[in-house]
Amino acid sequence: MIIRSITNSLLESLRPGFVTGLFGARRTGKTFLMQHIKDHIEHGKILMVQGENLDVAEILSSRRLSLLNQFTAGYDYLFIDEAQKIPSIGLNLKLIADAIPGIAVFVTGSSAFDLKNEIGEPLTGRSKFFYLYPVAQLELKEDFLSSKENLETRLIFGAYPQVITSNTNTERIDVLESIKNGSLIKDMLTLDNLKDSTFIMNLLRLVAFQIGNDVSATELASGLGVSKNTVTRYLDLLEKCYILFSLQGFSRNLRKEITKSRRYFFWDNGIRNAVISNFNRLALRDDTGRLWENYCISERLKRNHYLAKPCNYYFWRTYDQKEIDLIEESGGNLEGTEFKWSEKTIKPPKEFLATYSNSSYRVIHRENYLDFIS
Repeated sequence: MIIRSITNSLLESLRPGFVTGLFGARRTGKTFLMQHIKDHIEHGKILMVQGENLDVAEILSSRRLSLLNQFTAGYDYLFIDEAQKIPSIGLNLKLIADAIPGIAVFVTGSSAFDLKNEIGEPLTGRSKFFYLYPVAQLELKEDFLSSKENLETRLIFGAYPQVITSNTNTERIDVLESIKNGSLIKDMLTLDNLKDSTFIMNLLRLVAFQIGNDVSATELASGLGVSKNTVTRYLDLLEKCYILFSLQGFSRNLRKEITKSRRYFFWDNGIRNAVISNFNRLALRDDTGRLWENYCISERLKRNHYLAKPCNYYFWRTYDQKEIDLIEESGGNLEGTEFKWSEKTIKPPKEFLATYSNSSYRVIHRENYLDFIS
């Protein structure tokens, strides 16, 4: 069993009159983690329900205090899995927190862009939100040798829980194809009244081939035969569904720094490779550098999130082709990182270090990456 990093924080947040939310993409283990939390609560009675259950949804969307009181009577905890399926869940959770203060509420949702907006403002100070990503290297507790032995598998198949626990590459491919064809974009289609799943997959494929490069919404729109606004909207939804994340260009002082474009990455390498239907070994690929960059950056973001180390993230590029893959801004300092699959001696960009006196620079490769991501 893989112990998720936020387990103890979730347990500590469960208290009467307080709502705890756990968000993340489908199939990342939210339901399993909720059950694990339930099994480790030593005192108190727990009511665990599914938001997809129509009877449950009817009660928890009623805004009738008498009905909510009756539903939760005798319980110390209310656990709601897939809470985004329940209409007006935010208002009802506020009603429970206000009028039934003796109960602790724990909800999960694979669509935080709806659920968090609903329960966030009315419960300011009485709610806390957590995010669950595909399994992080930080959570695997592997030593350096085991990590290196499994590295190619991670780069190709990613780290969804069912992928991690699969025994063969055939099983891993089956899991990833199931996610791609089933749950990957389900929330986007159901919650934003979208119907064209083919368009979304075509957009994801175009993005998948541009990892590490500036992405132009105008060029994507032209290739897909739609407007720039449509592409921008869908990219935003893909980020809110935890499929993609983006970095924007960093600039403070230099006129020639590029800031308007964005770079997109997948939260999981396996999903990226499933989108382009390529699970070949590294020796047969021409995109190993992109896989390496995507893996390192996504793992770094997961690591910092789970260790509660807030950062602003950027890339840096100038019009004369100088660039840094990742810039982390934290505590007034800038840390630049370049990712290279092969160990190479690379000269740091003097212009960046000279312009930003509070900056540093490093190169991450196969011999030193583990400390960076775990």
